Amino acid sequence: MDSLDLMQELTGAANNSLAVFIFRFLINFAVATIVIRYIYYPIYRNKDFVFTFFLFNLVNFLICFLLSSAVLKIGFAFGLFAIFTMLRFQTVRIPVREMAYLFISVTLGIINALASIEIGLPELLFANLIILACTYFLEYKSKLSHENFKQVTYEKIELIKPSRNEELLEDLRQRTGLPIQRVEIISIDFLRDTAYLNVFYQSADNEASSRGLGWGD
Repeated sequence: MDSLDLMQELTGAANNSLAVFIFRFLINFAVATIVIRYIYYPIYRNKDFVFTFFLFNLVNFLICFLLSSAVLKIGFAFGLFAIFTMLRFQTVRIPVREMAYLFISVTLGIINALASIEIGLPELLFANLIILACTYFLEYKSKLSHENFKQVTYEKIELIKPSRNEELLEDLRQRTGLPIQRVEIISIDFLRDTAYLNVFYQSADNEASSRGLGWGD
């Protein structure tokens, strides 16, 4: 009889644990899908990053849920920073916007896997809703302009003198059709009478999100 009661208790605990896992997974997957598929993808159309975001979210959720304990939760928090430190300094550069979405994907997996039962369902759902609302607002409703740049090979090196800066800007505006506001001189080649410039201008969209500021990067 005692063995039967023990088996029933273990079965009940296993069923309860499975139900919690499924419930948390569905919340995590639903929110991640909205962020990645319906907020990120319609703008950037980068299938590779969509694949990466979903896998990072899923793997972090599974690891955190299956290995969760009071001791490990602190370790996961430090591990999160270690992940981004490692990714940030790799040879392959990840654009800042994609890094933000990667951070959101990882954070969603951790929150939905490790949130304490004592916190309650409303608080967990509200935390996910805050992330969704902030991401949507900043991506679609924010009216901030972005400073873009283009790399230009310029032949009128007599205009690169500081005293003729306004003439340089006006000439570049007429020739490029862009509202150029400032110029950064990268290098000057006196043998060929050319200068290599970064020209900066304001626009609504980030037109060079995957490129660095250095010439020839």
